[in-house]
Amino acid sequence: MMQKQQLESEKLETEKALEELKKASDDESVFKHAGTIMIKSNKKDLIDELEEQVELAKTKATLLVKQEERLKTTLKEQETKIQEIMKNPSTNTNPPK
Repeated sequence: MMQKQQLESEKLETEKALEELKKASDDESVFKHAGTIMIKSNKKDLIDELEEQVELAKTKATLLVKQEERLKTTLKEQETKIQEIMKNPSTNTNPPK
């Protein structure tokens, strides 16, 4: 769940940066973070990069939802098996001598 929240937060930040970048005029200087420094770039490249990051975040979110659904299904199946075992305990629970 925490990973999904973090991913959503990163996606929102990227969308906000993309929105602000699109407001900039084409002749304005733009920069991007590269570790602890900033590097001058161009608006088109940064827009492409940010749009790709947004799409990647959407794909990751979809994948996490599918993984969560599979996990819930598996847990439900295991719960059902455990309930069946508890309802009908085998008479051969003791190991052979």
